[in-house]
Amino acid sequence: MAEFTGAVDQGTTSTRFMVFDHGGAVIASHQLEHTQILPRPGWVEHNPVEIWERTGAVVQTTLNQARLRAEDLAALGITNQRETTVVWNRRTGRPYGNAIVWQDTRTDAIAAALDSGAGGDVIRAKAGLPPATYFSGGKLRWMLDNVEGLRADADRGDALFGTVDTWLLWNLTRGEAHVTDVTNASRTMLMNLATLDWDDELLGLFTVPRAMLPRIVPSSGMSAYGTTAALGPFGGEVIIGGVLGDQQAATVGQVCFAPGEAKNTYGTGNFLLLNTGTTAVRSTAGLLTTVCYKFGDAPAVFALEGSIAVTGAAVQWLRDQLGIIPAAADSEMLARAVTGTEGVYFVPAFSGLFAPYWRSDARGAIVGLSRYHTSAHIARATLEAICYQTRDVVDAMERDSGVKLDVLKVDGGVTANELCMQLQADILGVPVSRPVVAETTALGAAYAAGLATGFWKDTEELRANWRESQRWQPTWTAERRAAGHAGWRKAVTRTLNWIDIE
Repeated sequence: MAEFTGAVDQGTTSTRFMVFDHGGAVIASHQLEHTQILPRPGWVEHNPVEIWERTGAVVQTTLNQARLRAEDLAALGITNQRETTVVWNRRTGRPYGNAIVWQDTRTDAIAAALDSGAGGDVIRAKAGLPPATYFSGGKLRWMLDNVEGLRADADRGDALFGTVDTWLLWNLTRGEAHVTDVTNASRTMLMNLATLDWDDELLGLFTVPRAMLPRIVPSSGMSAYGTTAALGPFGGEVIIGGVLGDQQAATVGQVCFAPGEAKNTYGTGNFLLLNTGTTAVRSTAGLLTTVCYKFGDAPAVFALEGSIAVTGAAVQWLRDQLGIIPAAADSEMLARAVTGTEGVYFVPAFSGLFAPYWRSDARGAIVGLSRYHTSAHIARATLEAICYQTRDVVDAMERDSGVKLDVLKVDGGVTANELCMQLQADILGVPVSRPVVAETTALGAAYAAGLATGFWKDTEELRANWRESQRWQPTWTAERRAAGHAGWRKAVTRTLNWIDIE
């Protein structure tokens, strides 16, 4: 009997493959970065072929290093950067161009036009999302309007659309599976939350031919996705049992299966999800209504989500563009050189502001500088920016749900920064808890796949796997917390109306 499950975790900056045992422990993993293509201000692209090649490479390297074969895996799960849009030819398998990444803002005019008319209300009512550059529908519309020959091919049924999960599934199955799961579909502005299917009125708003779209299936299912091709990177057939968008996968990995349970993932951006059960709660505070997961024939479970575009990416910016740290991990040591920011705030609105503001006209700003300030103050302000943006989302979530957090479960790469996690507890005023397996995104995908094949029998068995690694308690006074947040909100106002949207 197979003793392990595997998970492909295809993220914004890298792809990894991880193997887990029945207790949820990591057995083996390998990770590779891919190129961030920035052809113009506001444009962010990835090469889909490079992503697929990196996926194959991390799978083969992990299996070889762990001396595992396809038959050692009970199931394969996939999790992916959501909203990033890929279009390829059904016959040749070749993409029509680079993928347009979720951070890309080239569709701001499309989003603004929809929001200024009746279309905005339709999208909010049916898809649970505001018209924004973040989501896939506008990116697909832009490609149909701007890539030569694409619309004609789409009308003929030769051009296929997918988020990255669909692109990987299509390649892993050698073109057998053109499907997506319900969580990724819920991020397109094209799916109706009530029917969990593509909606003709929404498709009409974006002028998207239905023939381009993948079939929507549950997040976990024995026959939903098929098996890997024998001649692919696994070297054999493995049941693909589960697919989840990355933030939903992290929610599953953090075993947030009861209404009111929440997690925050710290990666390129931050994503705070609150399980609302089988009820799709509509936000009045700038949050998103999204599908959290759907396991087999059970009803879909929904979530409120606060999406923040730039958090960990701001640390990378300090490294890559400013050069004030040699590696992202060095941000903690530099920030510890000072005890506070001394009035400096950094609002990293590189792609506008996401939740709860949804302002695509905003751009990044560092405010409060004097000649006294050093790179250490900027590094500390960067870590505080991660935490203040989370505070904005937590406040919005409490207004929408009436649920006040007792503890914030955290995961993702930034949680290795202990100063940042202490600042998060201080700025929120609640304890912050990190699990033993901090990379819960891949774990959640493995859980979804393993539930489909019976490797794990139910969610209670998954709960038993969760263990706390570290907890940070708040140390700031209420007065310091309030003053710091007031300064942050003032800094945010300085970023608004910075660019004109035609």
